[in-house]
Amino acid sequence: MFTAILTIAIVAILFGVTIFVHELGHFLAARYFGFTVDVFSIGFGPAIWQRKYNGVVYKIGIIPLGGYVALPQLDPTGMSLIQGETEPSDTKTSDSPEATPKEPARVLPAIAPWKRIIVSIAGAAGNMVFAIILAWAVYVFGKPASVAEETSIIGYVAPTSKAYTNGFRCGDEILAVNGQPVKNWVDFLMTSSRYTLATVTVQRASEQLTLPLPGAESIGQLDSKGLCMVFNVTPGMSAEKAGFQRGDLLSVFDGQKIYSPAHLVSIMQNYKGKTVPMSFFRDGKLLTTLVTPDYDQATDRIRIGIEFNPKQVDVDFNKIVHPSPWTQIHFHSMAIFQTLHALTVPGQAGNTAKQIGGPLAILIAYYYVVKLSFMIAVFFTSFLNVNLAIINLLPIPVLDGGHIVFSLWEMIFRRPLHSKIIVGLTNLFAVLLIVLFIFLTGRDTYRYTGIGGKIDKLISGKSSPATNTPAAPPSATPEPGK
Repeated sequence: MFTAILTIAIVAILFGVTIFVHELGHFLAARYFGFTVDVFSIGFGPAIWQRKYNGVVYKIGIIPLGGYVALPQLDPTGMSLIQGETEPSDTKTSDSPEATPKEPARVLPAIAPWKRIIVSIAGAAGNMVFAIILAWAVYVFGKPASVAEETSIIGYVAPTSKAYTNGFRCGDEILAVNGQPVKNWVDFLMTSSRYTLATVTVQRASEQLTLPLPGAESIGQLDSKGLCMVFNVTPGMSAEKAGFQRGDLLSVFDGQKIYSPAHLVSIMQNYKGKTVPMSFFRDGKLLTTLVTPDYDQATDRIRIGIEFNPKQVDVDFNKIVHPSPWTQIHFHSMAIFQTLHALTVPGQAGNTAKQIGGPLAILIAYYYVVKLSFMIAVFFTSFLNVNLAIINLLPIPVLDGGHIVFSLWEMIFRRPLHSKIIVGLTNLFAVLLIVLFIFLTGRDTYRYTGIGGKIDKLISGKSSPATNTPAAPPSATPEPGK
């Protein structure tokens, strides 16, 4: 219980500071340029704590999924749909329909568009400064190495992808990109991202091959090697009967080395009803047992009943790495740009959208990385800050990028966009953002909690496990080198 409470407290602090530095960037820039500041809030909705000082209401909202700085000269609508409340009467702008003779409306001086742009950018700048500070901390103190920092082996490539057509296969070890040697997966991603068209040298068994890699689209179709560790075992399926337990590290399936969970799922689709040997590590020993993949109606695929932790972070605590701050920031930013690019590619958009998580997924990921290692949590916080900075600068009303677009319009056409258009677009995208958050939260709840399994059972009409018949005990052989 103490560990859980401490972990949640660390998550709250790291996530809270991430929100705070974003809003602080807006706040400091707004004060410097003479903006009227009504509210500085961490969280949305009704306040659980607030205090007014020097004309500004400082508060903590009950919904800890963001924050805002109320700037009527930048955002006259006050983003009331997102904030979940209306501001006090003394903060209403001159065009507020709720102003009454007893409550004289304020007339605020106009602010130059270029100043509004700087204030809009300042939030993302705050996140980037914080991300760089965290990246330096990781560089100085180090963190446990991830699998992607130890090897450049391909863990999965979709059989329907262009990368697969070009010859890339699971288990290939990437040696060089355009003749430049790469030492791990992170190095491969950073090197290959510099080229529109590249040639990649890979080691496959005893031969070296040179394969074409046409741009970011194909890079995104390759995944690094990942640990295939059991998180849960589905009751009544073959894995339970074979005796698998949480923490088992899967190694070989019917003579084929397993390079990642996605790789195992892929090769298993051709084994319906076939009983085959499967090897795995448990407590340093290599064990082998028999499994029989079968069709699972709930997931609509062939499986043996192994569930993987979607937020599993594959690390080696015996190896501490000190990646440079630039390497970290480059890697973080490249990850979000690749995701945004994949959302625009017809063949990848659907799968990419399915992998995107909302606030709940972020908090769950935070919980796991904090439990794993504080320095990995620091690394993840840097990643989150870079992502938050980039996403907030997208040219979408409600986000900072939307304010930038409105200000650029005024600079180019020498007059502001009509207030009704700004209010209409802001409210429309505010509603869309709320709907998106609700959808992602519902989907994350279904995926990452026990609710999903219970719903599947209700829909399929299945009851509790049909059998718990134990299988023959796995045969044990010592792990090589140990």
